[in-house]
Amino acid sequence: MEQGTQEGHDMHEGHREGANGSHKMSAPRMEHRGHDHTGHHAHMVADFRRRFWISLIITIPVLILSPMVQRVMGLGDSIRFTGDLYILFALSSIIFFYGGYPFLKGLIDELKSGHPGMMTLIAIAITTAYVYSSIVVFGLSGKIFFWELATLIDIMLVGHWIEMKSVLGASRALEELARLMPSDAHKVMPDGSVRDVPIDELEVGDRYLVKPGEKIPADGEVVEGQTSVNEAMLTGESNPVFKAVGAKAIGGSINGEGSITVEVQKTGKDSFLSQMITLVEEAQQSKSKTQDLANRAALWLTVIALSCGAATLFIWLTIIHKDFAFSLERTVTVMVITCPHALGLAVPLVVAVSTALSARNGLLIRDRAAFERGRNIQAIIFDKTGTLTEGKFGITDTVTFSDGLKENELLQYAASVETHSEHPIARGIVASSRETLPVEEFKAIPGKGAEARVNGKIVKVVSPGYLREKNIVVNDKEVDNLTSQGKTVVFVMIDEQVKGAVALADIIRPESRKAISLLKGMGIRCMMLTGDNKQVANWVSSEIGLDEYFAEVLPHEKAQKIKEVQSRGLVVAMTGDGVNDAPALAQADIGIAIGAGTDVAVETADIVLVRSNPLDAAAIIGLARATYRKMVQNLAWATGYNAFAIPLAAGVLYKWGILLNPAMGAVLMSLSTVIVAINARFLRVVK
Repeated sequence: MEQGTQEGHDMHEGHREGANGSHKMSAPRMEHRGHDHTGHHAHMVADFRRRFWISLIITIPVLILSPMVQRVMGLGDSIRFTGDLYILFALSSIIFFYGGYPFLKGLIDELKSGHPGMMTLIAIAITTAYVYSSIVVFGLSGKIFFWELATLIDIMLVGHWIEMKSVLGASRALEELARLMPSDAHKVMPDGSVRDVPIDELEVGDRYLVKPGEKIPADGEVVEGQTSVNEAMLTGESNPVFKAVGAKAIGGSINGEGSITVEVQKTGKDSFLSQMITLVEEAQQSKSKTQDLANRAALWLTVIALSCGAATLFIWLTIIHKDFAFSLERTVTVMVITCPHALGLAVPLVVAVSTALSARNGLLIRDRAAFERGRNIQAIIFDKTGTLTEGKFGITDTVTFSDGLKENELLQYAASVETHSEHPIARGIVASSRETLPVEEFKAIPGKGAEARVNGKIVKVVSPGYLREKNIVVNDKEVDNLTSQGKTVVFVMIDEQVKGAVALADIIRPESRKAISLLKGMGIRCMMLTGDNKQVANWVSSEIGLDEYFAEVLPHEKAQKIKEVQSRGLVVAMTGDGVNDAPALAQADIGIAIGAGTDVAVETADIVLVRSNPLDAAAIIGLARATYRKMVQNLAWATGYNAFAIPLAAGVLYKWGILLNPAMGAVLMSLSTVIVAINARFLRVVK
C-alpha cells in the first residue's frame, strides 16, 4: 500500500508540473499519467495472479509427495521412492522463493522502514515452516510442513490477488476522468474552414465545431447552434442539459443531437476537468485520521501476533510438553491467522470507494479530514442567493382583480409588453410566460415601468410608485400579504384600468425544500444567511422550513455570524457559492462551495459541489456518515476477527478436538479480507 501511495504522490507532482507549464490543453498527458498509475496496480494484479497459478500447479505434486497427505489418504508408503523427499524439497523451494517472494520482499521493506506489519507476519510464518521442514528432510527428526507451506502461500497469493483487484477497481476514478477528454478537435479556421487538430493546440479564443455524439474538447461558450449535452460523468446531472448560444460547454461532456460551435475560454490547468482531476488526486492523498488509527492498530497487532506466537511455542513445548513439530505448527498458525490484511485494507478501501463515488456524483472532496468531520455536523448555514434560491427574479404569484380575466391571460399581456425591456423584473416576467402577443407602440415609463399596444389595447406594467403618482388606490389583502413577504409587486393596467398584479422574487430552488427536510431528518439545524431584508428572509425560511435565519447581513459580517453559531457549541458547515462567501467558508468547521460550475477551484472550501443543487449538501454529509460507518464496521470486523482467531489458532479448544492448521488459518484470514473489501463496495451516495 505504501508503494501505491508514493506512486500516487509522484503522479500528483507530475500533474502540477505539467499543468503549470502550459496554458494549452494537457488532456493526453493526463490520460497517460492516469494510465501509468492504474497500470501499476494492474501489473501487481497480474503478478499475483501469475505467481498464484504457477504455485498452485507445483502444489499438486507437493501434496502427492507429502508423507502426511499420503497417510491421510490411506496410501501409506505405496508411492514412496528413493529421493522423493529431495524432489519434495526442490518443488517446495520453488514455491517458497517464487510464490513467497512478495512476502519476503515485503518483510525486508517493512523492517527497513521500521514499521513491521502484515508482510512481516506472513514472511516469518512461511520462513519458519520452510526452514524447519528443510532441516527435517536433511536429517532432523520431525514432521514435514511443505504441503502446508505450499497451500499457505497459494491461499495468501489468491487473497492478495483479490485484494489488489479491489484496490484497482476502487482507484480508477482518475483514469475514467482523464479518458473523458477526446484527443482531437474540429478547429474552425479564420477563413471558415474546419481542420482537425490535437486538443493541446487549442488556445483561448479559438473556435471549434462539435458534431452530434462527439465529446466536447475544451471549456468554452456556445457561439452557434443548440443541442443537449450529457454532463453526467462530470457533474452527476443525469438529465441532458440544453445548450444554446451563450451557454457554457464543459470539456469532456458528450454532445447530443445538434451541432454547435464553441469558443474556447479555458485550457490546461484552468479547465474544469483538469481542476476536477487535481481535486480528486488531493482527496485520494489527503491524510485520513481514521487511517492513522488503523495503522496504529496494525502495528500493535503485529507485536501481539509475534508475542502470542512465541508464547504459543513456549507453552506447548515446555508446559504441555508437546513435540516441537506440533508446537511449531501452532505457532505458524497463530502468526498466519493474525496477519492484519483486513485491518490494513479496512480504511483505504472505503476511502478509495468514497472518493471515486463522490467524484462521479459531482461531490469533490478537497480535504479528507474535513470530509470525515462531516459526520459530526450539528448545524448547516446556507447562503440564500444562488444557493437556496436561483439568484434570479421569477414570478411567484399572479393576482387578478377582474372576474373576466384569467391569470394566464394577465401574465400574457404583461410578458408581451416586457419583451422589449432589459430590466431584471421584465426578464423575470417574460421567462414565466409561455406565449407572448404582437406588440406595437412600445415605450418605457422611466423608473416606473413600460407600456405598449397589445391586441388593440393599451397595456401598462407599472410599479406601486406609478399608482401613487396617479393617485390610484388598490385595496387587496392578497397584494398586501405579498408585499409584506418582501416580494416585488408590479401592477398590470389595461386601458387605464388596474386588472391585476404580479409578484416576483428570487426563485426558490425546487430542491431546497427536500434538502432541508433531509438535513433536519439527520438531526442537523438548518440556517440561512442573507443580505436581503427580514421580510424576504422570513418568506424563504417559512417556504422551505428553516430553523433559523440571519437577515440584512453584509458580506464581511458572514464570518462573524458563523462564529456566533459556533459559540453555541455547535459543529458548523457553511454552504455558499464560494465567491463572496469565502471568509465564512474558511471560518466554518467545514466549508462547502455549491454551484461552482466550471470554476471549481474554490480555495477556501473543503468540499466542492459541482451542481447548484442544495440536495448535494445533504448527499455529501450523508456520504460522510456512511463512509465513517463503513470504516468502523471494517475496523470492528478486522480487529474482532483477530481477537477471536488468535486463541483458536493457539489451540485453546484442542481438548475438544478443534484445531486449525496453517492452511485453514490462511483461508479464514483471506475470508476476513474479502468481507472487508465487499463491505466497502456497498457504500452508496443517497440523494
